[in-house]
Amino acid sequence: MSTDIPGPISRAYFSQRLRLHYVDWGNPEKPPLLLVHGGRDHCRNWDWVAQRLRNDWHIIAPDLRGHGDSEWIKGGVYTMSDYVCDIAQLVHQLELKPLTIIGHSLGGAITLRYTGLFPETVVKAVAIEGLGSSPDKIAERAKVPTHERIVKWMAEMRDLSGRIPRRYATFAEAVDRMQAANPHLSPERAEHLTVHGMNRNEDGTWSWKFDNYVRADRPTGLDPNETYALWARITCPTLLVRGMESWASDPEKDGRAKHFRNARVANIANAGHWVHHDQLDEFMDLVRAFLAE
Repeated sequence: MSTDIPGPISRAYFSQRLRLHYVDWGNPEKPPLLLVHGGRDHCRNWDWVAQRLRNDWHIIAPDLRGHGDSEWIKGGVYTMSDYVCDIAQLVHQLELKPLTIIGHSLGGAITLRYTGLFPETVVKAVAIEGLGSSPDKIAERAKVPTHERIVKWMAEMRDLSGRIPRRYATFAEAVDRMQAANPHLSPERAEHLTVHGMNRNEDGTWSWKFDNYVRADRPTGLDPNETYALWARITCPTLLVRGMESWASDPEKDGRAKHFRNARVANIANAGHWVHHDQLDEFMDLVRAFLAE
């Protein structure tokens, strides 16, 4: 369970009475760069990216509420607005603006939502598969009556309340699960992600750190047109990254890219949902060039 990447400093801040965790990679005199992880992930998922950028940036990587070493909420609804509020509080408290943000998946959606709300604070934004479901899938979901979606969500929350976090008998078993979730990962990277993503239980077994309630599909939120309106408020250059082996659709082909004022799309071959893990060198070349413009 060793790691060959020198670690950052762990710190904490408070948002909406929750104690939330983040790591600081140093160099506070450099321009701030915020790295926002995805759902059921944690801040140390960015270690390889941070290692390559840490000399030129002041890198801050938070654990979202309910993830990593941040507190879980009381209740069970993790909303996008709360995630964005937490990020806004972190930016405010650490006086990070103007800043650059890179986000993955849920973190990419948070990045775009935050940047649309506070466009004057963001210099550049990178979202790795952060646009969510394709327009076709959103249209299919919209066909389900609102009351049915809410009733289904209530049933899901009831099921989650009785779901016991899975316990792995050995650390190696958990690493195997990590690799099964992303076959592109090397054994070393899978081990690194696992050791930072788990707690050891009293009986010696291992469990993931995230709150199972983050799995729930929220029944309400902004409708697509409201989301598009926020994207249209983003004034900074924006890079939308997609893995060509992922479930995510191409935002140029499905029309979502047109809602941005100044965005480009990069489709990365031989990469799935975790582009920054699957094709790290290509991703870093792309991001470095984008940030240097």
